[in-house]
Amino acid sequence: MTASEKAHALLDGIRKLDDEWARAIGGLGEPELRAPSALPGWSRAHVLAHVARNADGLQNLLVWANTGVETQMYPGAEARERDIEAGAERPAADLLADFVASAGRFEQYAAAMPDDAWAREARNRQGAPVTGAVVARMRLSELTIHLADLDRGYDLDRVLALLGPLTEDVVQHAVTSRGAHLPALHLATDGFAWTMGSAPKTTVRGSAGELLAWLSGRSDGVALEGDVPRLPAWA
Repeated sequence: MTASEKAHALLDGIRKLDDEWARAIGGLGEPELRAPSALPGWSRAHVLAHVARNADGLQNLLVWANTGVETQMYPGAEARERDIEAGAERPAADLLADFVASAGRFEQYAAAMPDDAWAREARNRQGAPVTGAVVARMRLSELTIHLADLDRGYDLDRVLALLGPLTEDVVQHAVTSRGAHLPALHLATDGFAWTMGSAPKTTVRGSAGELLAWLSGRSDGVALEGDVPRLPAWA
């Protein structure tokens, strides 16, 4: 599969999850937005503000890949945190409108990307090279994980069930992000498997959602089978 073909498959998943997000947040008012999310210290409003700014940041990386002009994801770590806090303080109607608008901007820009741009590179927040197609995978991963974080009746298995074969891409993104902290092992779930290191002697098995929850720091892996290593906090 070419980078363009992969990207367009990922964009289909992004559009599907954007629609699911719209259903999940459509009825939220002030009390629901100020209520705690599943992320310690963050309200639902914080989650929405973060995912909205993520859309803008990842669109910046698409601009970089598309044009070759360096366009950082965020102005800096402190600015990113300030934008999330400021967004979380906005009135409910403004926050919801901003969330929907940012998702729409990302979709619109991505839909207009020329096929050859998806194989070109930008650099993520850590300075690592990422292709345009990987940027699309990053967005799909954010939408997946934070929909469960919203604490509106979604767990990760429910969200991943919406994505079908794109489940592999979302879990792969978490595996890649955690690579330096994973020992040699096999990860296995129904229909998908990953191998870390050479000649691993142990297998960790569970549902795709359980694996993703562990890899992303949402669980300690108690629901998984096998010798599950302890991972550091998700950065």
